[in-house]
Amino acid sequence: MAEIYVRPLYPRSKKVHDLMQVLINKFFEKHLALSAADAIVLHQRYYKDYGLAISGLVQHHKVDAMEFNHEVDDALPLDGLITPNEELRKLLSDIDTTKVKLWLFTNAHITHGKRVVRLLGVDDLFEGITFCDYRKLPFVCKPHTEMFEKAEEEAGAPSAKDCYFVDDSELNCCYAHARGWNTAHLLETGIPDPTEKAARYQIRDLEELRDIFPQFFKDQSMNKS
Repeated sequence: MAEIYVRPLYPRSKKVHDLMQVLINKFFEKHLALSAADAIVLHQRYYKDYGLAISGLVQHHKVDAMEFNHEVDDALPLDGLITPNEELRKLLSDIDTTKVKLWLFTNAHITHGKRVVRLLGVDDLFEGITFCDYRKLPFVCKPHTEMFEKAEEEAGAPSAKDCYFVDDSELNCCYAHARGWNTAHLLETGIPDPTEKAARYQIRDLEELRDIFPQFFKDQSMNKS
């Protein structure tokens, strides 16, 4: 059976990413005694160097990763921002799970990942989740090879060619494509096209998955009278 790894499930317009950046910067200021400007610079450097700001914090400052999770990811005011999405639920429900396994794939800790799908009202549609475990060192996260290997193993993927991946990160998509995953780079409205495509497929809306991976969707004609 093939596997579909999905992220993100909510649009940038929800501003969740922006709110998270604010909380991360505040964490840097508070725990490293930095100015606001220095916190932003160091935050961005660690993100660029390690894929996750928390990786740099743990490696260089011995920060408690679960304390970071409590003050950042779990502190996000998601209730009211993220609400049940009937269109997303319909899209995911139309996927034929006798042919493909739906799997969450996130760089967040498990508490954040599960919270998001619960608020979206789609938590029952996924068979599992591969996440960055903040309790285990060293961290394993996208786009590192070990994270893709972890996702394949946990989801029970027969091979890389049986993996189908959707992500809004150009870097993550480049690595997934290079690994042999069937990759779709999600670019929302207002995001310019990259100079070079990150993967074979480039989409502007998750609904386009129906067109690029039609083999995994139920035959809708069977539901028409």
